[in-house]
Parts: sequence; C-alpha cells; structure tokens
Amino acid sequence: MYTVKNFKSKKELKAAVERYNTIAKLDPVSAPAVYYFQPGPFGGNEPKDGTFCCEGPHYPEPHRGYATCTAKDGVIVKVK
Repeated sequence: MYTVKNFKSKKELKAAVERYNTIAKLDPVSAPAVYYFQPGPFGGNEPKDGTFCCEGPHYPEPHRGYATCTAKDGVIVKVK
C-alpha cells in the first residue's frame, strides 16, 4: 500500500500520523488525515480498519521504508 502523500521516509509518515492524532483530539474536522491506497489491479479493496504494510517512496523510486500501519475508518492512526 502507498499513502496518498508521497512520504520519503518512515520517519516522515510517523510524524504526520502523530500530528493527525494530536490535532484530531482538539478539532477532528480540520485534522490533516493520512489516507492510503493500493495501486494497480488490486486497488479498490483496501481495508478500512486493521493492520497492513505501507511502503515508500512511491514507484518508480526505490522503496526505502516499510511501515506496519493501523487504520481506523480509512485513516492511518498508528505506525510501527
């Protein structure tokens, strides 16, 4: 899976998710959510809740980071 924004590292992804979690506690409407998708012929049936692997940066750049992500309602809420 890929995130909608092309994060260059796992550290950037983790920081964006932490920022979302912090802001969502105060104002859930304006929190900058981190969305994800599955490219290619298998896209369209991404899990809305649960755990999955994200990779980055996006193709054609070589993948330099892999993260185990947890999603809730289609938004990444935790990164390991």
